[in-house]
Amino acid sequence: MFTSITMTRMMHLTILAVCALMLTACSTTKPVAYSGIASAPLLTHNLNDESGRVPYSYTPVVDWEKYHAVILEPVVVYRGSDQQFGELSEVDKNTLAQYMQSQFSEKLATRFTLSNTVTPATLRVRITLTGAVTNTPVLGTLSRFDLAGGIYNGVQTARDREGTLTGSVIYCVEVFRAQDNRLLNAFITKQYPSPWNLSASMGALAASKAGIEKGAQALVAQLQ
Repeated sequence: MFTSITMTRMMHLTILAVCALMLTACSTTKPVAYSGIASAPLLTHNLNDESGRVPYSYTPVVDWEKYHAVILEPVVVYRGSDQQFGELSEVDKNTLAQYMQSQFSEKLATRFTLSNTVTPATLRVRITLTGAVTNTPVLGTLSRFDLAGGIYNGVQTARDREGTLTGSVIYCVEVFRAQDNRLLNAFITKQYPSPWNLSASMGALAASKAGIEKGAQALVAQLQ
């Protein structure tokens, strides 16, 4: 039977654990305005993004309804000195780039005709993979079930923010008018799954892939 002293100690330990998790979250990778991206000089801090998923953007007014086809360029892995891959292997970088190619092709095809032909109604989309973080094996999943992790991840879910020990993916999207390569939209985004997406916590690249799926859906919604 728990005594009041025991309960108090447990509460203190829980508070300390939650504080530790919050400090860990504050140290997560934050995207930068990558110097090697062509649109970087036009990117500005996105003051309208409360989620923190899209910290930099270039968003002139565009009538997207005029466009019915899209040319999706091969996804590029960023090689600049300000890349944010950490210790991610070349194999994993290429795996994520290939997954981005397939997911963005699939999602864009629900709104546009995928094409290689330039017309006045064609967009050109360029995606540059600039960073990624892998899941922390085992601990990432277990942190959803311990007391402190459960509290913290519940709060993060409500805020649409990252969970504990969770992987993510960072990339730049540039959208051009294909006819003259005029830049119509550009942004840098960090994508990650919901903290309670347990399947996304299993496997080193699972969270990054889930983030790619969310990002592809978000792009299509943006271009409606």
